[in-house]
Amino acid sequence: MLATALTAALDGVDAVLVRVEADTAVGFPRFSILGLADSCVRESEGRIRAALRNCGYPFKWDRRITVNLAPAHLRKVGSSFDLPTAVGLLSADGELAAEALCDALLVGELALDGSVRPVSGLLPVVLAARRAGLARAVVPAENAREAALVSGLRIHAVRSLPEALEAVKGNLAPPALPPPPDELRGGRAALDLADVRGQRLARRALEVAAAGGHNLLFVGPPGSGKTMLARRLPGLLPSLEAEAALETSAVHSAAGRRLERLLDSRPFRSPHHTTTDVALVGGGAVPRPGEVSLAHNGVLFLDELAEFRRGALDALREPIEERFVTVTRVRGTLRLPARFQLVAAMNPCPCGFLGDARRPCRCTPRQIDAYRARVSGPLLDRIDLHCDVAAVPWCDLQGPAGETSASVARRVAAARARQAARQGSQLNADLAAEGLRAHCRVDAAARSLLGRAMEGFSLGARAHDRVLRVARTVADLEGSDGVLEGHLAEALQLRLQNLG
Repeated sequence: MLATALTAALDGVDAVLVRVEADTAVGFPRFSILGLADSCVRESEGRIRAALRNCGYPFKWDRRITVNLAPAHLRKVGSSFDLPTAVGLLSADGELAAEALCDALLVGELALDGSVRPVSGLLPVVLAARRAGLARAVVPAENAREAALVSGLRIHAVRSLPEALEAVKGNLAPPALPPPPDELRGGRAALDLADVRGQRLARRALEVAAAGGHNLLFVGPPGSGKTMLARRLPGLLPSLEAEAALETSAVHSAAGRRLERLLDSRPFRSPHHTTTDVALVGGGAVPRPGEVSLAHNGVLFLDELAEFRRGALDALREPIEERFVTVTRVRGTLRLPARFQLVAAMNPCPCGFLGDARRPCRCTPRQIDAYRARVSGPLLDRIDLHCDVAAVPWCDLQGPAGETSASVARRVAAARARQAARQGSQLNADLAAEGLRAHCRVDAAARSLLGRAMEGFSLGARAHDRVLRVARTVADLEGSDGVLEGHLAEALQLRLQNLG
């Protein structure tokens, strides 16, 4: 007999519906799994055999048993296929009607005693079930909260194979889930910008970056507050909207994180400088999202920028421009989302004290040039704001607290509202050539200033466009419809510092 159960397989950060076709026939006893299954999937025979026996099901193994995972060209990885395979075999053996499986998604790993263990990557799997129009999802009890994040499906949380069968038959009502624990409801508290003393220019650069979605580089000596400033950027950004929160949560679920609630706060990723190219941008034999995808809709912070591998940094060029990562393999091409805001920090020289009034720099010009050459010009050209962060004087450290994140966030929200009214969901940092012509018109004085800066500092076309985008953001922060000379002057100041 032949029976078909439905499940899904991860394909990057998305999931594809998979048909588990179980066939039993007279012949030499043999168990075969087809459909590009990895070793973990092929090992499911042992787990399924023990689970069926220990749960008391009289399944006959003295036959030729074939399980096909379709589509066959898609690689199947992990133990989540145990439960649909076992239920499909029982249906083929007459334990339940094949019609009961037509609208249900099944996901779960089987233990030898028949209990259902949790799996990773469940959120994209349940989203695939909703896209396919399925009505129900049978998932491990420990994954119930994550599955319930997707509306429009009845979620059956089960702890054993017999419970899964009863749920498929319709004899088990979906359980009512308790609310998430209190510590999960409010999310992580944002760090407050009021903790930063002094650094007026750096705080302004951070505000402009938050308002327009611009990339930002801090350059300064050790202990000047570069990391402290960068970590306060998420607190200036608006919370994620429902669709963006679901999209961001799905990426983290596909990367192996088990979720209890949607990620409503912006991700902040800070990989170590020893991170490899693949870990940073994603990929691998079985493609997985990298740090740029885990920072999707949030912030990617690269501390000690010049210490990263040159190849890893250069791999960021395309994601910064395209907002996604393309991973090409023999069997196909994947697009991983990577709409992140880059914030980087580095020292001005190997010792870190070039230009510091308190400590002399002992680096030679050759050492300084070699240190700065670790960061390529094309990557620096893609960073809109370059900000010097000097050491904070003692008198500033003893002074009053600065403006709070909440106060700055209100100005950022107002500037983003102006952008939304003018250009929809597109931020200033993402304006293409047509948007620049339509929304970044400058007056004669500003045009003259920009021309002199282009000639004097040998700026290219990309720098020209990025300066205009920053000037548009400065104008939005001041509530101005047009881009004036003062707005352009501030944009040039924030662009041409230090490494600009």
